[in-house]
Amino acid sequence: MSIWKELPFDTDEIVEGLRPWIECESPTFDAAAVDRMMDLVAMRCAELGATVERIPGTMGLGGSVRARFPHPRMGEPGILISGHFDTVHPVGTLAKNPFRREGGRVYGPGIQDMKGGNYIALEAIRRLAEAGFETPLPVTALFTPDEEIGTPAARTLIETEARRAKYVLCPEPAHRDNGVTTGRYAIARFDLHAEGKPSHAGARLSDGTSAVRELARRIIEIEEMTSEDCTFSCNNVSSGRWVNCVPWTASAECLSMAKEQDDLDSGIERMLALSGERNGVRFTVTRGVTRPVWEAERPETMALYEKARAISVDLGHEMPHRSQGGGSDANFTGAMGIPSLCSLGVRGDGLHTFGEHIDEEMIVPRTRIFAGLLATLD
Repeated sequence: MSIWKELPFDTDEIVEGLRPWIECESPTFDAAAVDRMMDLVAMRCAELGATVERIPGTMGLGGSVRARFPHPRMGEPGILISGHFDTVHPVGTLAKNPFRREGGRVYGPGIQDMKGGNYIALEAIRRLAEAGFETPLPVTALFTPDEEIGTPAARTLIETEARRAKYVLCPEPAHRDNGVTTGRYAIARFDLHAEGKPSHAGARLSDGTSAVRELARRIIEIEEMTSEDCTFSCNNVSSGRWVNCVPWTASAECLSMAKEQDDLDSGIERMLALSGERNGVRFTVTRGVTRPVWEAERPETMALYEKARAISVDLGHEMPHRSQGGGSDANFTGAMGIPSLCSLGVRGDGLHTFGEHIDEEMIVPRTRIFAGLLATLD
């Protein structure tokens, strides 16, 4: 009997252990909140016997945690668990989506994306160690603070650590059919800025030129550029707060995504070409962070996938795979040619919404699959 089948994983215990993590809200742009979350993570890893490093944050963001677990071959190429602890949910979201168990689901901000997945990865390590089982390869976990905004600060750290690894396992949310991700689309972000002319909106309305009005037109045009090959979506719109002033500046962000790198590159060219003056408003498009395409079904990816699928099927669960939109830090490691597998975390639904939750019935099976990978990859 394979050891991962016998490990005493318990749903109630995992849920209760996860609760403090969910109740420690950690939106990306609140560095102090993310660091409080990282304190909990560092303590958990230390309790499991890991050598823990707290890596300071940059760009005004929170820090990272790197944990190397005891192993006779520590320092040799092994398994990298890559996860993030920042969420899209502002502090206070717990009031709208409190941690709770209802109808076979466990709710809370960030529980699916991706605190739950990170937790079961550490739970798999814990139970294997308690059973006295030595994994064939050394295991390192790297938890970072900025995935939800494209990983502008931690990308180099992730890539540096991945170069030392033989495999990368990313416990992002599982697909609804227990599937995993074997490729991800390319993603680019852009900053949009409009500059018009101010005036008093009550007394001298015609003297001004509204940046908001022009930005609104531009946003509609940008989103209408969406095709099957490349998508465009805008958000984070802001401008002057005084309604009695004609707004002379306005800004927004745009996210573009494509299955193929060439399509994304073409979309980037189209976006940058929008810079210029129109209707008396200067419009500027600046390129932000970019995730490279992780090409679907690369040989090294599929070899790793087949190992995961065999474990899942052995446990009674089919495990399909697919290339997926929505970026992850596996974009970087997969694009580097390092065998990577993503969406190894918990199954649920409602990610990035007030109904984010995970399914209780799949907590233990997904933890057992993760333990099986740690126990068999060599």
